[in-house]
Amino acid sequence: MEIEASNMIEKLSAAVDLLERTVALLEQRESSMSGDVQRIVAAVEHGTEISQREADLERKLAAAEQQIAELRAQSSKIAAPARKTLPAATTQLLAKGGITSLESIEAGSLDSALAGLSLEQRIAVKAQLIRAGALA
Repeated sequence: MEIEASNMIEKLSAAVDLLERTVALLEQRESSMSGDVQRIVAAVEHGTEISQREADLERKLAAAEQQIAELRAQSSKIAAPARKTLPAATTQLLAKGGITSLESIEAGSLDSALAGLSLEQRIAVKAQLIRAGALA
């Protein structure tokens, strides 16, 4: 019986050692997990700060876009007068065709004045007249 009791004591003491080691491991895990939890909490709080910063930047962007729209609206109201000058070569070409005033150019007289030019040259002259505001 003493052998059985001593054998039982050895088994119990081994079980106690095993339980102590298990408790120590569990305590280590718990402490490392609490550190993980603290890091997660810090990351979430940092994410909230970023969200607030993003919201501030979005508000500033919206204000800037609104200001740009207002400035564009003002600039369209204060449009510079259209340029009414033509290159000298174009003016001379039109003068040879009998067109001296850019105020009222008739389509027929313009086409007759440009009849001696190639298609590309006629398009270029008409484009210059449109840019100058003499032709609609």
